[in-house]
Amino acid sequence: MASKEEFVTYVTEQMKDAGEITCRKMFGEYGVYCDGKIFALICDDQLFLKITKEGRKICPDLQEALPYEGAKPYFLVEELDDRELMTRLVQETVKALPEPKKKKKK
Repeated sequence: MASKEEFVTYVTEQMKDAGEITCRKMFGEYGVYCDGKIFALICDDQLFLKITKEGRKICPDLQEALPYEGAKPYFLVEELDDRELMTRLVQETVKALPEPKKKKKK
């Protein structure tokens, strides 16, 4: 089941203070980027955040789940209403992730 546009909009609004938040449709679902770095997926109207030590420190009770069959585990973020917490969680997660690889020019 594909995610609803309304859910994607709500999630991105909740984390907009973390940086430049953008989404890209991928395989019928969405990749979520902050300042050009992918850090989360939205699948079946659920937010899946890449797992980092920093994210675990901020939200130690986050459960791990698979966003789709065959994927690596991600944090499943179910509490989306606390904008301040979402901002902190996104900022610290993105900081902990490596920079995206530069695309080779042809």
